[in-house]
Amino acid sequence: MDFTIYLVCLVLGVLFTLISAVAGHIFDGGHEAGDGDFTLTVIAIFVTAFGGLGVIFHQIDATHNPWISVPLASAGGFAISACALWLLRQLFRKTQSSSESKVSSLVGQAAEIITPIPQNGVGEIAYVQAGTRYTAPARTETGAAVASGRAVKITRVVGSQFHVAPV
Repeated sequence: MDFTIYLVCLVLGVLFTLISAVAGHIFDGGHEAGDGDFTLTVIAIFVTAFGGLGVIFHQIDATHNPWISVPLASAGGFAISACALWLLRQLFRKTQSSSESKVSSLVGQAAEIITPIPQNGVGEIAYVQAGTRYTAPARTETGAAVASGRAVKITRVVGSQFHVAPV
């Protein structure tokens, strides 16, 4: 009887995984993965691992008894699903990270004035980071005017405003 339960869990887990992969690809291709998606995936992985390990433990004489094979299959299922959850979170953390530039690393970065900065006023700079060109509002540290096309260095960032000094 316990062998049948293990086999059913294994088959249902594999079928659920295949169906959800195909259905997810067809019906929700642009959806970003969230924790709800992980929950169903991790449950399917647990059921599949529990069934697969149960089938294996049932075949071994020392673990054939359900009092031994069920706890072993459960522990293995939890371990495998926990590892899968960790891997999925690592994968999606990397792939869904922002492409916005890291502001803290910009101090000392070269930039160019693209909109003149008037005396004690705000203009605009352009800078390149990680191969991407960004623009930002900027003012000079001294309050002096700076003409368009001049090279400057970013000295600090306060909120969304960049402070620069002529090079």
